[in-house]
Amino acid sequence: MSRPISIFNHPFRFLLYLEWILLSFAALSAVIPPPFRRLPTRFTELTICSLIIFGLMGLRLPQRNQFVKVIYTAIEIFLIVITSFFGGITSRIFPFLYLILVTRSCLIFQIQGRLVITALSFIFFLLALRRRFDRIPSSPTEQERFLFFSFNFAVMFGLSLIFVLLLMNTVLSERKSREELAIANDKLRQYALRIESQATLEERNRIAREIHDSLGHSLTALNLQLETALKLWQSQPEKAQTFLTRAKELASKSLQDVRQSVSAIRSHPLQEQSLEQAIAGLAENMQRAIGVSPNCKIDLVFPISSEITTPIYRIIQESFTNICKHSQATEVTLELTTTNTNLHLIIKNNGKGFDLGQNTTGFGLKSMRDRTLALGGKFNINSTPENGCQIIVDIPLMSGKNDKSAASR
Repeated sequence: MSRPISIFNHPFRFLLYLEWILLSFAALSAVIPPPFRRLPTRFTELTICSLIIFGLMGLRLPQRNQFVKVIYTAIEIFLIVITSFFGGITSRIFPFLYLILVTRSCLIFQIQGRLVITALSFIFFLLALRRRFDRIPSSPTEQERFLFFSFNFAVMFGLSLIFVLLLMNTVLSERKSREELAIANDKLRQYALRIESQATLEERNRIAREIHDSLGHSLTALNLQLETALKLWQSQPEKAQTFLTRAKELASKSLQDVRQSVSAIRSHPLQEQSLEQAIAGLAENMQRAIGVSPNCKIDLVFPISSEITTPIYRIIQESFTNICKHSQATEVTLELTTTNTNLHLIIKNNGKGFDLGQNTTGFGLKSMRDRTLALGGKFNINSTPENGCQIIVDIPLMSGKNDKSAASR
């Protein structure tokens, strides 16, 4: 603690109650007449006053300044010495105040200071015990008995001090552990909020990618169909009608994509198709849109988990969309192969290409790159103006398997 310990913020209220009970016993021992005339009570008012001051000091324990702590403890020891020498027989025989002193020192000092106060308490107790029995005139036999009693009592009191010290160390350690656990839980809640915010942001990005990849692809194809129909409307109305019919189909598909996007794109994009069938559908859409049929070479020797097939489908879909929109290509090649450790995807076209230094920040390219990196893969683009474009994706299959097994567990 950084601020002083008071009755309002005391970490262990039961210790205050215990102090008040022990101080009450000590006060009563100073007031009640002793059973032995040889052990009279002197300066009763001084003893009571010392006990009151000692008790009031327990209502506020210093925590910051080391010098103040030492002065505070020295005053406590001084009051205990006064009570020990002038108090009643009970307070001298069973020195409750030393136990309170050790308890308070555990709340004030670190372990070194606690050990010093405990040792001082035991030393002052021995001095008071020796002075008390030296004043009792008795025969050698009685002195031997008193010596034996003093030794046993000193051992018992020393063990009591050690027990109190160990008990307080344990209680304080447990309290510190609880405080550290509370701090750790608070940090964990903060991390959870951050993770939740990050997950929300990632989900928004995912939905944005899904809208761009699915709806953007359909709208691009729809736009191409309408442009072709407009060009052929005057010269070849029947052929234009075919393109308009196809545009209507694409419009219906776009509407369906919008509905799926509004519902957070929860349905599987492959719609229970295999990856080969889904790629064939994308190739057919490209052939209808720009009249170019991609040359697809698919060799999936090793199985691919659903965690990988969906991103691969989206990457191919986005690549075909970009080819239809920008490349003006006449040849498109797709190669998809697997080894025992990796999946390789290459998409090439002979279109007009672009300058990598000026055109690599589009949403579609960023979406493909993000999907690849999320699977621990590598994403590369090779393109120059008038020399086509090549997209290379390399994804480790073990990553997807491990993710799937982890999800199953």
